[in-house]
Amino acid sequence: MGQLATGATPGDLVAARTQMAVSLGWHIVLACLGVGMPAITLIAEWRGHRTGDANYRLLARRWGRAMGVLFAVGAVSGTILSFEMGLLWPGMMGVYGQVIGLPFSLEGIAFFIEAIFLGVYLYAWDRLSPVKHLLSGVPIVVAGVLSAFFVVTANAWMQAPVGFRTVRGRIVEVHPWRAMFNPSFPSQTLHMILAAFMVAGFGIASVYAVAMLRGRRDRYHRLGLLLPFTVAAVVALPQVVVGDWAARFVADHQPIKLAAMEGVFETARGVPLHIAGVAIDGELRYAVGIPHGLSLLAHADPDAEIVGLNTVPPEARPPVNIVHWGFQVMVGLGFAMLLLALWLGLYWWRRRDLPRTRWFLLATSVSGAAAVGALEAGWTVTEVGRQPWIVYGVLRTADAVNPAPGLVWGAVLVGIVYTVLTVASVYVLRRMARDKPVPIAPQEQDVTGFTVV
Repeated sequence: MGQLATGATPGDLVAARTQMAVSLGWHIVLACLGVGMPAITLIAEWRGHRTGDANYRLLARRWGRAMGVLFAVGAVSGTILSFEMGLLWPGMMGVYGQVIGLPFSLEGIAFFIEAIFLGVYLYAWDRLSPVKHLLSGVPIVVAGVLSAFFVVTANAWMQAPVGFRTVRGRIVEVHPWRAMFNPSFPSQTLHMILAAFMVAGFGIASVYAVAMLRGRRDRYHRLGLLLPFTVAAVVALPQVVVGDWAARFVADHQPIKLAAMEGVFETARGVPLHIAGVAIDGELRYAVGIPHGLSLLAHADPDAEIVGLNTVPPEARPPVNIVHWGFQVMVGLGFAMLLLALWLGLYWWRRRDLPRTRWFLLATSVSGAAAVGALEAGWTVTEVGRQPWIVYGVLRTADAVNPAPGLVWGAVLVGIVYTVLTVASVYVLRRMARDKPVPIAPQEQDVTGFTVV
């Protein structure tokens, strides 16, 4: 397998990894919005029909229009990723494509279902009865969640490869279903789906929090903040539990990744949980340690043994500071969003209203960026912490990269493409936000004349 990459230089490997990181980091935000935003939009439409409140119906229409734009842009970035998997990493896809091809095929089916029903949903507001139109959005939600599920099962397989045997360098006895439902998939897929709802919920709420900070305190903006915020808040606590579950899987199946996450260089028992700190010269310095914390959280035993980075040679270790600080940022932002959710929950329980303080609106206005930051940090831990393996314990990243020279130019081109997509997406969404409060299409009569301050 290593012969494939004999022509690749270290620069080509860095370029390929950089290109993949940029593509995944960019696309995953849109993927999360594609998972969470349809559900939030349907809730708004349902509430509008149930209560007769035109504010909900207008929110649903506006979010639906934005959803269409984001889906189109996400389709472009998703297509780029599908090509990159084969072009940049033929050493993996050429050998193991038969093992993990199933979830990618199923994701394609889910994508087409989502696209079809999104078209129906966007262009049939008053051509279908309210109930039928609402039901036409349900397949969008289901297909979006399934798309994320299938793709993440493929990544989970890269963390815990099963479903095949290797005999004299050849892949035999392939079991695609077993590969898809690998040991890592339960915690990783659920962690990702919950993260998607947090990104969508806090992301939408942050837009309306900014508007409220600028003085727009009408019911339309209050509901625009409250509804998506509530969805994100509901999943915030389960996300902490699922995150702990995922970390325990790492402790059991990827001990070197855990060692990098916590900066543990020497195998020991009763290892403390580290907060902050920097890895310098083979030790974690300036960290605050919670005695026995890591052993307790990882193995439910305060004196449990934690494997250190010293058990593998330096070339087999992931970059510790990147993984460690990625984990610190993810956990820190996750708990900050949980506290924000509890703030709203307690205030609503006592007064049935949003907190009136400027501090709450300021915190909510940055919660969308915080959710994206936690998402990106978490994926950094997942992917960088697996290095130097592209398929954990089976295939090294350096042996999977395309041996063709000049990969750096592909990275530059992709960087330009994503810059253009970012500028165009922001421009279109801002124009839509500044457009007339009521959509002007003739079929959108139920909110005609509605005024938003």
